[in-house]
Amino acid sequence: MARRIYFAFHYQDVADLRANVVRNHWRFKEHRQEAGYYDWSLWEEAADKGPVGLKRLINSGLEGTTVTCVLVGTETYLRPWVRYELLKSFKRGSELLAIHINTIKGKDQKIKPSGSNPLHHVGVTFSESGITATLHEKVGGKWRKYSEIDGRASYQVDPVPAQYRGRGFLLGNFFNTYDWVADNGYANFKNWVA
Repeated sequence: MARRIYFAFHYQDVADLRANVVRNHWRFKEHRQEAGYYDWSLWEEAADKGPVGLKRLINSGLEGTTVTCVLVGTETYLRPWVRYELLKSFKRGSELLAIHINTIKGKDQKIKPSGSNPLHHVGVTFSESGITATLHEKVGGKWRKYSEIDGRASYQVDPVPAQYRGRGFLLGNFFNTYDWVADNGYANFKNWVA
C-alpha cells in the first residue's frame, strides 16, 4: 500500500528542479502504487502567512502522514522551517529519511556538492528516567533547546530503553540517508519508505 509522505525541502531546490525530480517521479511509473507514496507536502510559498500561520499550515500538512522525507540540497539544513518539520514529525512518531538531491542535474544541467544532512543538525535527549524527551537544534555550531513546537522543548514519552536514557542523539542516528542518483532512488524509493 502506498504511504502518505510529507516532503521537507528548501524552496530553492524546487526552483532548481531537483526537489521536483523526487516528488514527481511517480508520474513515470505505470501505476501510482509502483512509486509507493502519495505526496502530502506543501507546494505553495507561505512566507506571507507569518510564523503562526506557517506552523498551522505545516501541522495540517503533516496530518495523515507517517513518513517525512527531507530532500537535502545545499542549504536545507539552515532552513528554520525544515527543522520545524523534522522535529514536529519526530515528536509525532513519524518515520524520517533524508535524500541527497544535489547529484540530480538542476535546471542549469549541473550537479552540486552534497549539502549537510539536516538530520545531523537536530536531535533529542532523553531523561535519566527515560520518560521525557527534549528536542534540540544546532545553530552556529552550538546546540540549544528547541521550543518552537508547543512553546516547550521537553515532552513526555513512553519509557525509552535503558541504552537511550540520560543521553542525546542526532536524529541522523535513528534514520536512513540516501543519495537519489547513487542509490537509484527512482527504482528504490518505494523500499526506502516501506
